[in-house]
This record gives sequence, C-alpha cells and structure tokens, in this order.
Amino acid sequence: MARASRHHIPGCVWHITHRCHKQEFLLKFAKDRRRWLNWLFEAKKRFGLSVLNYAVTSNHIHLLVLDNRQDVISKSIQLIAGRTAQEYNQRKSRKGAFWEDRYHAVAVETREHLTRCLVYIDLNMVRAGVVNHPSEWSFGGYNEIQHPVKRYSIIDQKALLDTCGATDPVQFRYDHKHWLEEAVVAGKVVREPAWLESIAVGSKRFVEEIKVKLGIRAMGRKVIDNDDQYTLRESQGAYNTLFTPKKAALSLENSHLWDVYSDIAGG
Repeated sequence: MARASRHHIPGCVWHITHRCHKQEFLLKFAKDRRRWLNWLFEAKKRFGLSVLNYAVTSNHIHLLVLDNRQDVISKSIQLIAGRTAQEYNQRKSRKGAFWEDRYHAVAVETREHLTRCLVYIDLNMVRAGVVNHPSEWSFGGYNEIQHPVKRYSIIDQKALLDTCGATDPVQFRYDHKHWLEEAVVAGKVVREPAWLESIAVGSKRFVEEIKVKLGIRAMGRKVIDNDDQYTLRESQGAYNTLFTPKKAALSLENSHLWDVYSDIAGG
C-alpha cells in the first residue's frame, strides 16, 4: 500500500480519529479496548508519544497528541493499530482489514481551542448515550486527567497543562470539570464536524499558518469562519450530503495513508 507523506509540525497538537473497517464494532469487547490502551502505553514507552487525551469506543478511537518528534505519531499508530488488529484476528481466526485505511488528523491550536477539543473527546460516550458522565467510561482519559497516576500513566500531564496554558495542576483539574459541565449545560453534547472533518481548528492566524506549513497538502482547502473559531477544510459542498454525519466520507487528501504492518517493530 502506498503511503502519503505524513504531516510533522513540531509543537503542534493533533486530534486523531481512526475508525474500524466499515464502521464495524470490532472494539465492542472490553478486552479489545484494553489491548488498544496497552499498546498506546507501549507506544509512549517505545517512541516517547506525548498523549494529552484519548477515548476508545466500540468502533473508533480518538487520540489527542503533541507532535514532539519526527515520525513518532505515525510509528505509534502503526504499532497500536497493527498489534490490536493482529491480536483480534488471531483470537477470532479472522482475516481481513480491522481498520479503515486512513486515520484523520486535525491540527488544534493550543489553549482555548485545545480545551474545547479535550472536552469534546471526554464527552464521546455521553453523546453516544452509553454513559451519563465521562467518569463512568474507563476507556477514556477523563479519569486519569482528574486523578493522575504515577505508575502506568498514559497521559503526559505536564504537556497537557503546558498546551492548555495552565500552571496549577489542581486548578486545571477544577477547570477541566467546569468546562465539561458548561458544555453539557450549553447543549454541546453533539457531534461537531470541525473536530472530525477539518485539517486545522483555531484562530484565523493559526489556521492560515497551518495551511502554509502543509503546503501542497493543503491545496484546495479554505479557511472558513465558524463564528467563534476558524477551520481549514474543503467547502461544505465537497462532502457527500447523502450520508449521515456518522458515515460521511472523508476526502483522501484530508487523511494519512499507511501500511499497518510494514513498519511495526518487533516485540
């Protein structure tokens, strides 16, 4: 499988989503979601992946990461997705694709816009109607953010505070709870296409800078004003309106291509 050049913008935060093949519920069992998290922890140890938040659902994942080194993100996803798929297929005596070929990555501006993305990820299973509060879902980053652990931690607490513009960990955890409560009260427990279909989300200046840095890979994309934030994406008409939001197809150029097995390190 041919692979496109991967985006690498030092210091950039990326919101990554990756769906199971044909929207199948291949992660419906807790053991498989747990294995995905185990490999995420391994990627942190092996490659130094800086994780800010995550959520594992029955048919897709959300991952918020800091771009701190060339190829760390792509190698990490190859490891996590590849090993999860291999283990599942071996256990089920199954053949065929486990994941969609492409994962989608959105550059997110730090501070205000990042905190909104953080909460959007936290509320994933609340939107799905599975739980009433993110603390009830053990396969998301909310509980670790609120109650940091010293051993087997996945989230990079220092990077999370730095990128959100916080200095006091206790105050940050209080604010984090408050942001979530505000989102619920404001009725923002809904799907927001900006976090799923854009290439970048943030201020106008940030989005324009990302467009320049991506160069040819951002050709044809427009900077769109969405009231309180800007996005870099194709015009609305480029998306197939015959599909529901859940199954809307992403543009090829919006996504990363990779061979899930070719670059996986042994062990």
